[in-house]
Amino acid sequence: MDQLGAISKIAGSAMRVQAERLRVVSENLANADSTGTAPGADPYRRKVVSFDSLLDAASGARLVQVGAVSEDASAFRVEYDPGHPAADTEGYVKLSNVNPMIELANMREAARSYEANLNIMEAGRKMRSQLIDLLG
Repeated sequence: MDQLGAISKIAGSAMRVQAERLRVVSENLANADSTGTAPGADPYRRKVVSFDSLLDAASGARLVQVGAVSEDASAFRVEYDPGHPAADTEGYVKLSNVNPMIELANMREAARSYEANLNIMEAGRKMRSQLIDLLG
């Protein structure tokens, strides 16, 4: 197995899943204050990303990929606001189950993971360059 090539494949796959995770977190944050569009209707439901691993047959490396983007089944927040257009018959409005603090923590974690894998890819590139210099 080409060890140096595997480094780039592993880091690249990790960067792709973290980029998708950042996209989902951004979508969650953008919809954090949403409500239903009709009385009693459900608002935006938070999305979560799961990861799977796969074996790259060409290099023998274990890569990571997005397994699924699914909805978080946790309960919606409820607020009493009888004048709101989305209020139910009792005056309660369902609010999204997105917690901005959790999303910001997820965003920070995904960004750091992306950056770490970018550094790994750069280190692999430098090692390949040094190997070529030694052989040349």
